Amino acid sequence: MGQAATVDGLIEQLIDVGAGVVDRGFALASGGNLSARLPGSEEFVVTGKGTWLDRLEPADFTVMNLAGETVGGNPAPSSEWKLHQRTYQVRQDAGALVHMHPQHAVLVDALGHEIRLLTLDHAVYVRSIGRVPFHPNGSDELADGAAEQAREHNCVLLAHHGCSALGEDVGMAFRRAMNIEEAATATYRALLLGDRTTRFPTSPDEAIQHA
Repeated sequence: MGQAATVDGLIEQLIDVGAGVVDRGFALASGGNLSARLPGSEEFVVTGKGTWLDRLEPADFTVMNLAGETVGGNPAPSSEWKLHQRTYQVRQDAGALVHMHPQHAVLVDALGHEIRLLTLDHAVYVRSIGRVPFHPNGSDELADGAAEQAREHNCVLLAHHGCSALGEDVGMAFRRAMNIEEAATATYRALLLGDRTTRFPTSPDEAIQHA
């Protein structure tokens, strides 16, 4: 999945990703939300309020600008639109944001354990994980906290809620989202075996050199 050249192309990609998120059990019903923007654009498209990610249609998307104004499409954006808007404000390089509610990532964090990167893909695509303490859904505190973490991390864990993953395009954002949940699942299994130390043997920077 390469970089889309049009807004319609971005929406088509997000529809595909939405179906993939639900198919993999990373979100239920209207949980989770997706967004994307063209490189250099001051506008982004985001899923609408109450939309189910596996039933998305083009009319479900809202067009917003970085000032937080609705400028087209569905007049009711996701209640988490601030999470997307404020992250894009601090990450001009980001072209997409996938926010989902994966079970293992939320559980491992809620139990007080760090999600460990165990494979080459975890090290290359996730690299590092930011974390935001619990704040209410759609709140300024949640959006601002996630944006602050996104300054240094492409993957951000939202305590007792879910996670967000950024990418230069929709495909990379989803790849990172899948990898953070896979890392959490692997961490969970390691904990069941009594292991609390095993992790990828080199730094992410070293891993990228050999990927």
